[in-house]
Amino acid sequence: MMIGENTETILHIGRFFNAKKEEKMKTLDKLSQSNITPKQALELLKAGNIRFVENLRINRNLLQMVNDTSNGQWPMAAIVSCMDSRTSAELIFDQGLGDIFSIRLAGNVISENVLGSLEYACKVAGSKFIVVLGHSKCGAIKGACDAVELGNLTALLGKITPAVYAEKSVKEHRNSHNPEFVEAVSKIHVERSVQAIMEQSVILRDMILKGEIGIIGASYDVETGIVSFHDQTLILEGSTENATAIAV
Repeated sequence: MMIGENTETILHIGRFFNAKKEEKMKTLDKLSQSNITPKQALELLKAGNIRFVENLRINRNLLQMVNDTSNGQWPMAAIVSCMDSRTSAELIFDQGLGDIFSIRLAGNVISENVLGSLEYACKVAGSKFIVVLGHSKCGAIKGACDAVELGNLTALLGKITPAVYAEKSVKEHRNSHNPEFVEAVSKIHVERSVQAIMEQSVILRDMILKGEIGIIGASYDVETGIVSFHDQTLILEGSTENATAIAV
């Protein structure tokens, strides 16, 4: 089922996002990507996660998608998620080849390389939405909670450490053996990652504030398959309530 405000746009791109299980999904092209608004991109991701959870994934001809994307790609969104083997963004949001950019690394941390990848996705390749996706029972978050040091992993976990210190609600057992503490830190880390994108990329911040793209933080539950979106981090279609709080 399509979700959006502009009926003509929905009709135009409907053949690319028909959620009937018996129909084959076609990949995006340049025109259909350009007609998707940031708000519609978010709703399409939400609808995809519902299909994933309900085991109603769209029937796709993957070989046809390989052919369709052989000369170009027009993804509608970019997802920054963890490298955890359970958190494939294409599966979680029921998307096919060419539908999304998937940027994956331990702890879904934001670095210069991630920012550059997001700038390419949105400014060059035309993606309309950014999701920073954390997940439950994250090994990187647990490592940061325990102040683990191990080779190059030490520096990576150091990017999560500020969220550990920022978490103030849990007073005891502030380590990886306390699920409540781990999940609280994970949520803060996602929110701080959205803030980092706004603060550290002039290109993305300008696009977000102009309403050209949107951004939100979210968390994936590895037990249920459900993605919970952090509405307080949403900046969409020129909204300024959240943007004012975190823009520099």
